[in-house]
Amino acid sequence: MRKILVILLILCSLPAFAQADRHDVRAGNRKFRRGHFKESEIDYRKAVLRDSTSVTANYDLASALYRQEDWAGAAKALESVKEQPGLPAQYYYNAGDAALQQQNYQAAVEAFRQALLQDPGDLDAKENYIYAKKMLQNQQGGGGGDNQQNQDQNQDQNQDQNQNNQDQQQNQDQNQNQDQNQNQDQDQDQQQDQNNQDKQQQQQQQQEPQISPQQAQQMLRAIQAKEKETQDKVNKEKAALLKSRQKEKNW
Repeated sequence: MRKILVILLILCSLPAFAQADRHDVRAGNRKFRRGHFKESEIDYRKAVLRDSTSVTANYDLASALYRQEDWAGAAKALESVKEQPGLPAQYYYNAGDAALQQQNYQAAVEAFRQALLQDPGDLDAKENYIYAKKMLQNQQGGGGGDNQQNQDQNQDQNQDQNQNNQDQQQNQDQNQNQDQNQNQDQDQDQQQDQNNQDKQQQQQQQQEPQISPQQAQQMLRAIQAKEKETQDKVNKEKAALLKSRQKEKNW
């Protein structure tokens, strides 16, 4: 709150912004300080009616609307004076913040760029600029959003195809093994003792539990599905962490 009030006082003290009706602006500032944002909005609108070109009145009106989560109204108030000369870096920062709230990433990128041109050392503006630019790339399909999803789907399809090929190879190997066992049985018929030993070995093998290729495939798909679920969760946490870096600086 202290930072917001300092900005309001700075704007009111600039000669270029002295055209606003001081009585209405000061009345709105007093109510704004007490957290009465709706009441302060009314005073700021009175000041705007008296001088629609006043950066001070429109800036303060945008602050009151932003505190009421009226992102579109705040952006409109700032937009009405964007052609005024000598706008401070805080104006562009807040314009970018309002655009972010509306997911208007193109406008946010441009606003934060202007803020950085005036104040290159503003780390908050730099972080928000990077975030807005990343979200704009995702929105346009060039930053890894849809492309990443398509890549994941293609990877899953390739994994399924590889698994099918492996299953077919396993079936061929099993058929070959069965043919070899039949040939061995024919040869072993000539020697009764050897035949008995082979029968005992076959009985032991039959008693051992075996996993069918279909069961193995189902188990593998279940593991892949679990891995994909974990990856999606990690991606969501990364996106949430990236978005949390957006900071409200002047509001």
